[in-house]
Amino acid sequence: MTQADPAVTTHGLTELPEGSKLRAVNAVPAEVAGRRGLRVELTDAVTLEGKPGVDYVDMPTFVIIPASFTNGTIEVNILSRLNGKGPADARAFAGIAYRVTADGDRFEAVYLRPLNGQKTNPASPRDQRAIQYFAYPEWKFDRLREQYPDVDYEAGADIGPDEWITLKVDIDDTRLTATVNGTETLVLSETKAAPVAGAVGLFVDIGSESFFSNLTITPR
Repeated sequence: MTQADPAVTTHGLTELPEGSKLRAVNAVPAEVAGRRGLRVELTDAVTLEGKPGVDYVDMPTFVIIPASFTNGTIEVNILSRLNGKGPADARAFAGIAYRVTADGDRFEAVYLRPLNGQKTNPASPRDQRAIQYFAYPEWKFDRLREQYPDVDYEAGADIGPDEWITLKVDIDDTRLTATVNGTETLVLSETKAAPVAGAVGLFVDIGSESFFSNLTITPR
């Protein structure tokens, strides 16, 4: 970890940051596509014995990075691909959780579905489901999709699996802007959770082998 500014925390993620906690995942240093980072997957116990909606699918499955973050920006590089252990609808899910409280009892998250990215030419409506916001525990993707069909809590993105992607989220109370590779991709004026201070998480879900590098946390 380096401190370029007292308000900015950076983690190269070439090793597990000091004080981090693992919640239903394994995390080990690794190198992929010419870059070093953390390889993060669900544990075999969750993958092989878990139940959807109880142990995975928009659940607290992440590396928890110590932080006191309410508003500001979080940026990380992600490479994600299928690991062959998930269901047919696995999409290499990986992203950023924030405002993680009490070891994961409440948090918000923005994650990528690289297999739904435009580079894979997915059929509609999958082509508009490459990036997703959700708020745990009340507002997972399926409830948001059902109750707010006219509000875009998900969007398309020009991404694909097995490539490094830069994901940046800017959070201001209940407003959020998510940028993918420098392009504003998801803009929300009303997210689904009250702003509280919490940690930051490297989020993965079922069927994903995900790599994270160069995490920057800038509180505001």
